[in-house]
Amino acid sequence: MATLTAETQEKIRALKDHYPERRSAVMPALQYAQDELGVIEPETMNEVAELLEVPANFTAEVVSFYTMFDREKRGKYKLEVCRNLSCALKGANKVVRQLADRLGIEPGETTPDGKFSLLEVECLGACGYAPMLMVGDTYYEFLDKKKVDGIVDALAEDQTPPGGPAGQDWVR
Repeated sequence: MATLTAETQEKIRALKDHYPERRSAVMPALQYAQDELGVIEPETMNEVAELLEVPANFTAEVVSFYTMFDREKRGKYKLEVCRNLSCALKGANKVVRQLADRLGIEPGETTPDGKFSLLEVECLGACGYAPMLMVGDTYYEFLDKKKVDGIVDALAEDQTPPGGPAGQDWVR
C-alpha cells in the first residue's frame, strides 16, 4: 500500500484553500498523487479523500470517469492515440496499428520492459491536427508513418522526439 509523502500530502491539503468547494480540488489532488506514485490505487483514492475531507466514493468516481488517471501501472512513456471522429477519419487506426506492431503490444498493454504503454483515448481536443497522439504533456500532430517511427525511435533512446504543438519544426 503506497502512501503519499508528507510533501504531497501538504500540497493536497493546501488545495482546500484554493477552491470554494472541496470536491473541486479532487482532480488536481489526484494528479499530484499520480505524479508521485505513477498510479491511483484504491488506497490512494481514500487517502486523497481523507486529506480533502470529501467522501471516498467521490474520488473513486472521478478516477473511474477520467482516462487521465491510471488505475494500473503504465509504462515510462504512455502513448495515447486519439480515436475520436476527426482522428479516426484521418487515420488514427493506422497509427494505433503501426504502434502496436512496432512495440509488440495491443492497445491497453505495456511492453515487457515497462518502457511503453499504448492507449486509445477519446478526444484530446486537437481535432484540427488529426491524427494525433499525446506522450506525457506533449501533443504530436498530423501523424504519418515517418513521424510515428521518429517518435518511437527517440523515446526508445530516452530522447525528446522532435515536433510537438502545431507550428513547431516538423509537424506540417
